[in-house]
Amino acid sequence: MLTDYTQQSFWLATAADDLTPRPGVDGDVRCDVAILGGGFTGLWTAYYLLQLDPQLQVTVVEQEIAGYGASGRNGGWCSAFYPVEEAQLAQRHGPDAARRLMSHLGDAVDEVGRVAEREGIDCHFRKVGALHIALGPQHRPLLEAEAIGSRPGDGRRVLDAVELAQRVRIPGAIGAVLHPQCARIHPGRLVRQLARTVERLGGRILEHTRVEAVEPGRPAALRTARGRISAATVVVAAEAYGVGLPGFRRRLLPMTSTIVLTEPLAPSLWREIGWSGAECLSSYHLAVDYLQRTADDRILFGGRGAPYHYGSRIPAHMERDRRTQGRLQAQARRWFPALAQARFTHGWAGVVGVPRDFTPAIRHDRAGGVIVAGGYVGDGVSTTNLFGRTVAELALGRESERTGLAYIGHRSPRWEPEPLRFAGVRYIQRALLAVDRRADRSGRPPSGRTLAERLYRH
Repeated sequence: MLTDYTQQSFWLATAADDLTPRPGVDGDVRCDVAILGGGFTGLWTAYYLLQLDPQLQVTVVEQEIAGYGASGRNGGWCSAFYPVEEAQLAQRHGPDAARRLMSHLGDAVDEVGRVAEREGIDCHFRKVGALHIALGPQHRPLLEAEAIGSRPGDGRRVLDAVELAQRVRIPGAIGAVLHPQCARIHPGRLVRQLARTVERLGGRILEHTRVEAVEPGRPAALRTARGRISAATVVVAAEAYGVGLPGFRRRLLPMTSTIVLTEPLAPSLWREIGWSGAECLSSYHLAVDYLQRTADDRILFGGRGAPYHYGSRIPAHMERDRRTQGRLQAQARRWFPALAQARFTHGWAGVVGVPRDFTPAIRHDRAGGVIVAGGYVGDGVSTTNLFGRTVAELALGRESERTGLAYIGHRSPRWEPEPLRFAGVRYIQRALLAVDRRADRSGRPPSGRTLAERLYRH
């Protein structure tokens, strides 16, 4: 029996692959590399392990079905964005290290496209670029700051209001920054077909298998209620869903991101909206929004703001958060008044893993045989590819430029214990939405001095 999510999800339901569950573990299993998590990080790791050594025994263990988590619920941006600004990376690690990381992130976008073409993965990969849009004068300082922060060779370009309107028509928008290194994809197709590719290459995927503990050692192991999966190397790629494991509870914060989707729009509406280039769109709102024009001519509108749940709990009912879905539908209609009579046919949600300092990382415990990777803060579709390649090389003891990048070995502070975590996160969520609303009404930019803005940056 499929879960409610797989029955309801637009992305997985329209993936070019059936959702018949794979069998779970039944007894002890031994392999060379065991991977916890059947999302992008785990599957890319498995894929590159088998590319490097086709004889390896690789086992991926998933609590639900491959793609159930963030990999099957996201907005379909395959971008070179990273949750830490390049300037901040340069302060921490030096300008050269920051540039190398950003270069590899850009290549990861193209690598996803290369693998999709090579392996016959029909995920609607299309290099369209991304537009970061100033929706009014309240966003002008942030637009100008981003323009100043661009560097030669990164391809970014500032568009004025006229140039933006030639691409997409949004009432009141005053300009945008164009980021060329971004592709639109269908994530459900990518994650499900990547899983099939891993199996074709000889990997094994165990679904509906809940891991109760990660056990370092020689060998290391994943312990389940029905057996242990032991391996020379264990990779933990569970992202936000790993918070239930002993030792992982305060490493990441599960933050809900919600998506609403229109019906396929008529050509007359598209003539009014424009957007013929199908660029990925977002604004400078603090609460985060992101849009996609899908391959079947729907508009996907996603955003943050759904309430954080006490104890980092991931509720089964998050798909039914009608209040957040209604807010996002109203926002979509403000962006595009042509949607006034359009129906929204689907809505869903997922959780992204947020480290305390917003910094993704790979940590390798060589003595214990465990590699932990993740913490993408919602920028993971391409970054998981880069991390998967890197983890595969680390697991096999291979050195490359990737294994020396700035995300290797980083340790984020742990999140505050409850109830401080709950109170702080809920306050910031409500306050940032209020800051955005005030700025939109007044046309004046956020001051940056409110407690919520200072806490958010911190």
